[in-house]
Amino acid sequence: MSRRLRMWILAVGCLGFAAMFGAACLRLPGFGGDSHPYGDRAVRAALAHHTANVISAVNFDQRAFDTLGEETILFAAVLGTVVLLRQTREERQVPPAPVHVALPVRRYALILLPVALVVGLYVVAHGQLSPGGGFQGGVVVATALHLLYIGGDYRALERIRPVGVYEVGDAVGEATYLVLGLAGLIAGSSFLANTLMPYGTFNTLASGGSVPLLNMAVGMEVACAVVVLLARFLDQAVEIDRSIDRGGRRELTSSPS
Repeated sequence: MSRRLRMWILAVGCLGFAAMFGAACLRLPGFGGDSHPYGDRAVRAALAHHTANVISAVNFDQRAFDTLGEETILFAAVLGTVVLLRQTREERQVPPAPVHVALPVRRYALILLPVALVVGLYVVAHGQLSPGGGFQGGVVVATALHLLYIGGDYRALERIRPVGVYEVGDAVGEATYLVLGLAGLIAGSSFLANTLMPYGTFNTLASGGSVPLLNMAVGMEVACAVVVLLARFLDQAVEIDRSIDRGGRRELTSSPS
């Protein structure tokens, strides 16, 4: 394909997007007015399914299929990172040297670790009731574990972070979301439709039908995905040495520990 043809295809695509975007903007309600048709419908749908947090109702009920796409993007990013940062034949893994950590940093990091972990789990568990949810809580849980690296050392982090287990958890979280969607089809409804379970009592942990289950699946996938991502990059920075061939001599480049 020539450069000229590529530019014509790009121009046609941009014009089509501009036309659709302009038409969508013209249909929006006036700025600053009291008419909010989309917001009103989202709130009514959330309350009808006993979901107190409207944002979670939108993410895991009204547009749960879009959320599946967002989750899959993260899953694909983790898969690509694992493939690209895998250990090659020119690299070898060496144990990281211990690093001195200042006592105040060690103390406060180790104190905050369980607090941050509990907060992250709380955010995931209460995603259908209050601000937060699986995405936010999953990131908090994953980063909380790495306070052990800041307050201790890399070997201590490795003992509580078996990467293989988190890779499985990442896949299980993604698969659970898909299975819940397929369950709707099997039950005679649509994919990811919130019709499988009773909606429960409003403003309780069991309310919202399938929203809490999808929320927890996303929380598990995001937490495990972030742990695996950080693990791969930290391994490259801390444990991997690469041998370079220079004029027939093999030299090792040491990574910082």
